[in-house]
Amino acid sequence: QVQLVESGGGLVQPGGSLRLSCAATGLVFSRYTMSWHREPPGKGRELVARISSTGTSTYVDSVKGRFTIYKDNAKNTVYLQMNNLKPDDTAVYYCYANFNFLRYWGQGMQVTVSS
Repeated sequence: QVQLVESGGGLVQPGGSLRLSCAATGLVFSRYTMSWHREPPGKGRELVARISSTGTSTYVDSVKGRFTIYKDNAKNTVYLQMNNLKPDDTAVYYCYANFNFLRYWGQGMQVTVSS
């Protein structure tokens, strides 16, 4: 049974930092493309950052230069380091894993950026 367990969300002030983690079990982690998505209040879900099985990363324009996605294959974990957070980053953040036709979502966690 595949599980993606997210942690690290919460409340942070504008300009602050958070590191999100997603620990995967039940899959061959090194084969998967891992990504983080978010769903702001009242809006649709969007891709934030993606890292391929070979380590190539891509980002949505709004987070470039502020967010970094990276992974540790030995720990089956993908991370999202978020710096200089803005109120517009407030959303439920989801971890996502895909390999060919296999696709899995985490349960989601709240990130709130507010003073």
